[in-house]
Amino acid sequence: MIIKNSTRRGFLAGSAAFLAAPAILRTTRAYAQNPVLKVGHVSPRTGPLAGFAEADEFVLGAIQEAFSAGLENNGKSWNVEIISKDSQSNPNRAAEVAADLILGDEVDIIVAASTPDTVNPVADQAEVNEVSCITTDCPWQPYFFGRNGVPGEGFESTYHFFWGLEDVIAAFLDMWGQSGVAKTVGDLFPNDADGNAWGDPENGLPKPLAAAGYELTDPGRYQPLSDDFSNQIAAFKEAGCEIVTGNMIPPDFATFWAQSAQQGFNPRIVTIGKALLFPSVINALGDRGDGLSSEVWWSPNHPFTSSLTGASAKDLAEGYSAATNRPWTQPIGFKHALFEVVADVIKRAADLEDPAAVIQAIAATDLDTIVGAVNWANGPINNVTKTPLVAGQWQKEGDAFDLKIVANSAAPDIPLTGELKLL
Repeated sequence: MIIKNSTRRGFLAGSAAFLAAPAILRTTRAYAQNPVLKVGHVSPRTGPLAGFAEADEFVLGAIQEAFSAGLENNGKSWNVEIISKDSQSNPNRAAEVAADLILGDEVDIIVAASTPDTVNPVADQAEVNEVSCITTDCPWQPYFFGRNGVPGEGFESTYHFFWGLEDVIAAFLDMWGQSGVAKTVGDLFPNDADGNAWGDPENGLPKPLAAAGYELTDPGRYQPLSDDFSNQIAAFKEAGCEIVTGNMIPPDFATFWAQSAQQGFNPRIVTIGKALLFPSVINALGDRGDGLSSEVWWSPNHPFTSSLTGASAKDLAEGYSAATNRPWTQPIGFKHALFEVVADVIKRAADLEDPAAVIQAIAATDLDTIVGAVNWANGPINNVTKTPLVAGQWQKEGDAFDLKIVANSAAPDIPLTGELKLL
C-alpha cells in the first residue's frame, strides 16, 4: 500500500504546534524562539509483535530527556518533537500510520523498527514521499530485496542498519558446531516476508546449511498464527531431526513447542529467530523454556556505549530493569540507537530545512553507537550497514532465566557468558 504525496513537503520551521492524534508522544519543550524538527516513529505496540516494542515507553522517555534542551545545528538550537504511532503488528496499518505521519503530521525524518512487517511499509512510504527514513531490527535481505531493491541502485531516502541472514547463519552454525549432535535440521518458516527470506533456497538458510554438511528437512511454509504443527512434527520425527530452527512469532512457537511435547518430539537443540528473543516468552514457557536458543543482537555484555548519553549497554539494560521491574530485552539497544543516529544527523546536516541535505547527512553517517558502528559507507549493499551478531541460549538459574552468549566467533569482542547445553 503506497500513498504518494503530490509535492515535496515544505519544512515547517519555527512552529510549535502539532496535530492531535491517537498514540502520539510529544517530546519537545515549548521554546517558541527555536525551530522544531519533527521525527515520526512507528512501532508494533500491540499485536503478535508487541514484544519488540515492550521497551518503547522507557526508550522514548530517555530520548525525550536527552533531547529536552534542544540539539545544535550550525550554531542554532533545534527542538525535536517525536510523534510515535502503533503499527498494531500489521503491515497495512504500518503503511497507514507512516503516511499519516508524513502527510498529516509532516514529519521531517521517520524511523521504524521491528521486522519487515513494520520496517518495509514505513520505508516504502518514506521513499515515495521523499522523506528521510532510518530503520533497524530486520535482517537486511528482507528489507532490501523485500522492497524490490536493485543492487547498485538502492533507494534515495531510506537507510537501514542491522545484521544479515549470512550473519545469523554463521552464528547458528558456530553454536551448533559445539554440540556434537547429528547434523539433521528441521526448519519452521512462516509464509511472510521474514519466513520467505530465511527459507529462500539461494539467499536463506538452506544453501549454507547444506554446504556445512547439514541435512535439512523443509516441510514447506506454514501460515502465521497456525494452530496445528502436526505435519511438521511428523516430518521432523521421520527424518530424525536433532536440531530445529526457523523464524517464528511467539504465539506460533508456543503452539509448536506444546504440540512437540504432546507428540513425543524431543530435539536436542531448538534455535528460533524472533520468537525466542524475549524474556516474557521464555518465562511463559516455564521449564520448557530452559535451553532454547536464538540469535543475540544486543545484551548488557556488549562492549558499546551510547553516543547520545554516554551510557554503556549494561547501564541501559539495568536502567530499564530498575525503571520497569522487568528483565532487559534485545530491542532496547536498537531503539535507542535509532535516535542516536537521528541526533547525529541533526547535528551534522548542512541545512535542516533542505530534505536533500538531511538525506546526505544520513548517508555520510560514521557513528559508534550502543549497538556498534553505524556507517553506510561500509555496507554490504546500497542503503544498508551491518551490526555484529552472536548466538545465545536461555538457561535457568534459580527461578529466573538468563540469556547466555555461547557462540561469538564472528564478533569475539562480545564476550562469551556461558556454554551451550543440550535439551
